[in-house]
Amino acid sequence: MTAPRLPELLELERLIEEGAADLDVRIACEVNSRGERLPVYALALGNPSAQVPAVGFFGGVHGLERIGTQVLLVYLRSLLARLRWDHVLHQQLATVRLVFMPLVNPGGMSQSTRCNPQGVDLMRNAPIDALDQVPFLLGGQRHSPRLPWYRGVAGAPMEAENQAVCRIVEDELLTRRFSLALDCHSGFGLRDRIWFPHAHTTTPIRHLADINALEDLFSQTYPNHNYLFEPQSRQYLTHGDLWDYLYLKATEDGQRVFLPFTLEMGSWLWVKKNPRQLLTRQGLFNPKPVHRLQRVLRSHLVWLDFLARAACGHERWLPSGAARTHHQQQAFARWYPDALL
Repeated sequence: MTAPRLPELLELERLIEEGAADLDVRIACEVNSRGERLPVYALALGNPSAQVPAVGFFGGVHGLERIGTQVLLVYLRSLLARLRWDHVLHQQLATVRLVFMPLVNPGGMSQSTRCNPQGVDLMRNAPIDALDQVPFLLGGQRHSPRLPWYRGVAGAPMEAENQAVCRIVEDELLTRRFSLALDCHSGFGLRDRIWFPHAHTTTPIRHLADINALEDLFSQTYPNHNYLFEPQSRQYLTHGDLWDYLYLKATEDGQRVFLPFTLEMGSWLWVKKNPRQLLTRQGLFNPKPVHRLQRVLRSHLVWLDFLARAACGHERWLPSGAARTHHQQQAFARWYPDALL
């Protein structure tokens, strides 16, 4: 008997069908999961010209974290619904490119595993090693795919899913002078975090002033938000972080600004409010009560929509001159105070 198709994949394919007139769609790769070939879709809305900025939205990198995919599907459905009547959205999409890979790891999601069907953790699989000590196992290991956080075989090509993400990022984001990326995850902490590179070193990224300026812009625009912005290295270091790898590739062109973020939804709070979630593998990573799921699905739309608008207006807020120096100093004081000693 054929296993039932993933609900998230079915919803994504419904959106592709409904939005056919507005979406550019490609199958970035296909993966095998227990004999079934599953597509990894990449979708895009808006102006394809390399002269306009872009935002990439990614989810489902870890198969257990279904909520990240669901958040992006809700946002995509909202955009497609608004295209039927929202003249302002049409104007916005003339000045920006929005790219979606909502379900990067359909094989892992279909098998209810964090890793892909080969047992590889896609966020430990990029060819980049941490420069400082990483936590045992959590930071990435090459001992066995039977243990969590497996990086894959040393020297082997990246997994097909990661290669697909890299192609989309290189084709759609890194061809532009300015781009943003957001990767949606869950499974850490009691509050929602916005992480940015680096994950492989405690050294600040080159575009720290730009990150600080964007955080200030968001906090001034939405002063009651509950996100905690920080470099991932403040929590732990890892080998093989895909966004560190792509960020470093982007910086090979000194004129390009590419700012990748990770939305790390604070799923420990969901467990604290409903401890019975610990009885299932999915429960640690996804809200279970319907009212809480609905709240999570709508609560992040402001942040996603902000990123699209911030990309459109990046020339108005990217710091330069004295403002850049101010944001750099403020960022060091906020995230790297020891570096000022």
